[in-house]
Amino acid sequence: LYSQSGILDVEMLVAAGAVDQLVTTYVLRSGGRKGGSAVERALQDGTLQIEDYTNYNYNARLMAGMHGFSFMQVFEGITVTDLFKKRSFLGEDKYRIIKCPYTAKDVVTVPAANPDVCIVHVQRADKFGNAQYWGAIGSVPAAALASKRIIITCEEIVDTEIIRSSPHHTIIPAFRADAVIEVPWGAHPTEVVGHYNQDRLMYGLFMMAAANGDGLKEWMDEWIFRCPDRQAYIDHYVERFGSERLQKLVAKPFYSAPANYG
Repeated sequence: LYSQSGILDVEMLVAAGAVDQLVTTYVLRSGGRKGGSAVERALQDGTLQIEDYTNYNYNARLMAGMHGFSFMQVFEGITVTDLFKKRSFLGEDKYRIIKCPYTAKDVVTVPAANPDVCIVHVQRADKFGNAQYWGAIGSVPAAALASKRIIITCEEIVDTEIIRSSPHHTIIPAFRADAVIEVPWGAHPTEVVGHYNQDRLMYGLFMMAAANGDGLKEWMDEWIFRCPDRQAYIDHYVERFGSERLQKLVAKPFYSAPANYG
């Protein structure tokens, strides 16, 4: 599993036993080695291996994969840190030092990342898979385009003319998309710019549940395994907390100035 900033997603996947190797820059390990976290428990149990990168070096791997390179040069300062010295399942391939063909100096490199599948949630897409995303963009475009297959979920499927009217928001072109699914509230309890804000209540409930394995299992039974689809999840939320609380999460309009593409 590749995840630049894994919190809920990584915790759930690890707790479900779906991950045995993780490449990341940050994961939720609340309380450190004595705290409660599915990732921490899996590391201590020996059921999970982890390779830890800086944000820059993690993104360098995806950028290399996106552009079809086999590696990418990164800053040499990493060599004095444990991020460079400590190796897990990648071993010698986590970083390699090579000679620059132009200067003959040693340069530090990271290997390209080409995940099998990227699952990405965006604000909107058309039926062909032209996907648009805006806000804090992070590694999202590189993660998608470096991957061999891309599954897109979106808050809404819109007409292609809407996509064409704002081409600068398109991060995934249709010819790279393998599937597109309309999933309103698809990122809840995290936020989606222009649609809804973070649900701090659900975050708090999850953090308390994740403090031990039994609590997290009960949470996942209630909110994942007993919900056959996303709509069932939202229906269960409304049943528990009311529709008014859900609607309070809806983002207030804050539009950017239009651009003239004529």
